[in-house]
Amino acid sequence: MTKRLSAQIEFLKCADRLKSVNRANFLLNQSRPENAAEHSWQLALWALVMQPLASEQVNINRVIRMLLLHDLVEIIVGDHPIHLQTGWQAVERSEKAAAAELFGLLPDDQASECLALWQEFESDETPDAKFAKYLDRCQPMFQVLCAPNSMEEHCKIVRENLNTGRAAYLKTEFPLAFDAARSLLEGIPLAPNPFSDRLPFLTESDALKSVYRASRLLNDERFENSAEHSWHIMLYAWILSEHAFPEVSIDRVLKMLLLHDVVEIDAGDHPIHGQVDHAAQEAEEKAAAKRLFGLLPDDQNAEFHDLWREFEAAESPDAQFAKAIDRFQAPVGNLETGGGSWKDYNVTYAQIEQRVGTPVQRGAPGLWAWLQPQLDNYFATAANI
Repeated sequence: MTKRLSAQIEFLKCADRLKSVNRANFLLNQSRPENAAEHSWQLALWALVMQPLASEQVNINRVIRMLLLHDLVEIIVGDHPIHLQTGWQAVERSEKAAAAELFGLLPDDQASECLALWQEFESDETPDAKFAKYLDRCQPMFQVLCAPNSMEEHCKIVRENLNTGRAAYLKTEFPLAFDAARSLLEGIPLAPNPFSDRLPFLTESDALKSVYRASRLLNDERFENSAEHSWHIMLYAWILSEHAFPEVSIDRVLKMLLLHDVVEIDAGDHPIHGQVDHAAQEAEEKAAAKRLFGLLPDDQNAEFHDLWREFEAAESPDAQFAKAIDRFQAPVGNLETGGGSWKDYNVTYAQIEQRVGTPVQRGAPGLWAWLQPQLDNYFATAANI
């Protein structure tokens, strides 16, 4: 089991590199290019939010998993913007080799599962893959069209994409999205419908990419943001799901982790090792949840609110495993980078045991059994330096 878990962790650490793969499109606030990890998180959010528009044949849980891993190959091959001249057959060959290499880091059964799901997405033939592809076509366009000050060059790319590019088929395949994009391009107010009614929340969610955490990327180039963190711990929860108790629903856990930090758009991030007024933080986060989820139709507002509150309460088996994963990821990163945020906050082993060990042991004791000896070694070594 230790060897298997170590292989899983190596894959998850490798996945951190997706946060450094920049895409052609920019954040809504135009501050920087979007990276492939936060793009993957937002696509998963699009899937959950747009689920009511999917056909009955679509399994949204499989769609979310497809979107979590669909761009992992870009760690090796990079991003290829659709508007540039590209040898797509060569890209396809490179991506297939990259998928085999990356998923090959996992134990054989998980490698096969992830590779098959990635291949299904690429083939774009099943109902799940088709819906995932619709969303992958939509998100970059609406990130341009819903920005307060879109770049003229980016709007031109969207127009060409809708007219003759990869998104043109949405006119018949996903007409509500196509019509909304057309209206925004022409400056026409959107007609209320099940698609346009969900755009305000998805537009607002882009701001999570500008909320930075205390932890750094494994390459130490910058601080991690809350959107890419949410993507990464969803991947953690999926890959490490065998360490959950039998009654845990991983699909519900993934949805909790998808939504759990959305409130930080208003309330900000509060490092677990920092000095925090917990009562004030709780009040800010409740107000944020009310405002942000309130942008959605009533049924999804209630559903998402309930999932968020369940995660915060950490009383159900699903929430306890989600909390365990949320606490587990940062120490893995800090161990990889020689201490990371522990040095910034002068964290002691006793603090780690209380703030990390307690929730991880409650939700995933096997993960704590793997982590604790490494923490012992790190803090013993640090004490002698």
